[in-house]
Amino acid sequence: MDSLETYRQLVQKLLTEHANLVWDTRITAETIFDREQDRYQLVYVGWRGSERVYGTVLHVDLVDGKIWVQQDGTEVGIANKLVEHGVPKSDIVLGFDPPKMRHYTDFAVG
Repeated sequence: MDSLETYRQLVQKLLTEHANLVWDTRITAETIFDREQDRYQLVYVGWRGSERVYGTVLHVDLVDGKIWVQQDGTEVGIANKLVEHGVPKSDIVLGFDPPKMRHYTDFAVG
């Protein structure tokens, strides 16, 4: 299996696992997997009383063989989870960091 397909499966697995952690029954965790464009998201949707809950918790793209973390609203961080599963830091870009600051991390710059 090539690394792109491995990355696709791993990202989908991690987003699905995180979606299953939602403890509030008023909130639905929706996974959105676009395998054609290699865009993957976890979105929270629901209501807490009269307060609307809606937002992207995780957004990951696969671009040129690298995993781009565009949004990460988790405690542990999906990049850390990817590394735990054997993805080299050189294949992970923290897209939410400004480009000129990325070289200060252990991850890829782009």
